[in-house]
Amino acid sequence: MADKKPGIDQALIRDLANILNDTDLTEIEVEQEDLRIRVSRAGTPVAVSMPTYQAQPAVHAAQPVAAAAPAETSRNSKNALTAPMVGTAYLAPAPGARPFIEVGTVVKEGQTVLIIEAMKTMNQIPAPRSGKVTEIFVQDAAPVEYGEPLIVIE
Repeated sequence: MADKKPGIDQALIRDLANILNDTDLTEIEVEQEDLRIRVSRAGTPVAVSMPTYQAQPAVHAAQPVAAAAPAETSRNSKNALTAPMVGTAYLAPAPGARPFIEVGTVVKEGQTVLIIEAMKTMNQIPAPRSGKVTEIFVQDAAPVEYGEPLIVIE
């Protein structure tokens, strides 16, 4: 009976990376017994080794208590995009990359406005309608709950 070698087979990872380069694929995944390895090109999410995101400054500065009521109203706006799942929200495609949107960005229906990571899968969240982003409620790398308002598109 052969002993299992502890750790991850680095030669296998190199072979998978070479396959990506040879075939122009962006991602490849293999599963052997209880080991699953996914290799992805730079700029695309990787499930084996998740990207480390640094929290960026809040999109909205702290507002005085008197100003909190209008913000709550816009969070409940029919134009608010809400989280379709529980996970971690990312405002950019990769650490250090330019955010998908900022306040004032004009978006088209279907355009990716943020990513929610759930169960090590990066889910691109599309704009439900065309319009201008007027508010962003979520910070980069922040946990979000199902139904939580994320942004407002007017």
